Amino acid sequence: MLRRGFLSGVRHALWSRHMSVVAKSLKYTQHGEPQDVLQLVEDNLPDPKDKQVLVKILAAPINPADINTIQGKYPVKPKFPAVGGNECVAEVICVGENVKGLEPGQHVIPLATGLGTWTTHAVYKEDQLMAVSKKVGLAEAATSTVNPTTAYRMLKDFVQLCPGDTVIQNGANSAVGQAVHQLCRAWGINSVGIVRDRPEIADLKQMLQCLGATEVLTEAEIRTSDIFKSGKLKKPRLAFNCVGGKSATEVSRHLDNAGVLVTYGGMSREPVTVATGPLIFKDIAFRGFWMTRWSKENYSSPERSKMFKEIFELMEQGKFVAPTHEMVPLNNFKDAAAAALSFKGFTGKKYILDMST
Repeated sequence: MLRRGFLSGVRHALWSRHMSVVAKSLKYTQHGEPQDVLQLVEDNLPDPKDKQVLVKILAAPINPADINTIQGKYPVKPKFPAVGGNECVAEVICVGENVKGLEPGQHVIPLATGLGTWTTHAVYKEDQLMAVSKKVGLAEAATSTVNPTTAYRMLKDFVQLCPGDTVIQNGANSAVGQAVHQLCRAWGINSVGIVRDRPEIADLKQMLQCLGATEVLTEAEIRTSDIFKSGKLKKPRLAFNCVGGKSATEVSRHLDNAGVLVTYGGMSREPVTVATGPLIFKDIAFRGFWMTRWSKENYSSPERSKMFKEIFELMEQGKFVAPTHEMVPLNNFKDAAAAALSFKGFTGKKYILDMST
């Protein structure tokens, strides 16, 4: 016991004596368009103390909410100067003397929101991080706390689904949409995806079906499809909306009696309009979901731990992959931010900042 305690003390002492770290961070001091207000700034980081952890960020995605936060359009308002970003995967470099659950070399993801992850290095508190197996790919780990968890919670928390049931969603090629398809496949649920028509629609349909989509239809095709009336698939008991406007109305028309439509985004920037007939005669319900609120309310809950365990097990087994993405060097952040602002950026490829370049 004395030997073990002595070695532990030496180990902590060695970990605390590291070379001074200079972090390169994407900071902003006012709201605006990311390419206008973000600046690459260098800062010397202090040694981690007490229950603090020094990490090297490996990869950090650019999410729509990150863009909206910088623009000042998101409910979360950071204190200036602020570092952009909300998700990442990082490697532990060294830890404070009272850190018990993390060690150098481990991969971690942020449990807390709003930490600022668009940086090469950072000092966080131990309870703000969660260790992740190195068997999980960098892109999967870096994008694990927003989109997969949103899909997981929406599938679990509004309707009690059983194998063979059907879920329908618009924006089915979004990052959340891709996560829904994969979880549905893992759980034996039929996943019907609605997407905008485009020249490469056949390739898109094939890609989503490879992820687990049962059917992929364009917005025009769903209006005339008989997949539910013919009995090919059960009528959906649950629908997800990230578009709004006419798209949300059309999706809601296909819900079964007492079905639920959950809105988690509004890419069209048009309000959700309720069709009177289904509302009255089918008694359908309209709900909203915000992952940030759920995470804060369930920060240390067993349900949150169970969710991450299931998601990471699927990732390790190769049954859940990262959304379609492109790794972008940190120095090219302006191009990546501009691309993420485009409509295609919100619904197609996700841009992930590669901190190693």
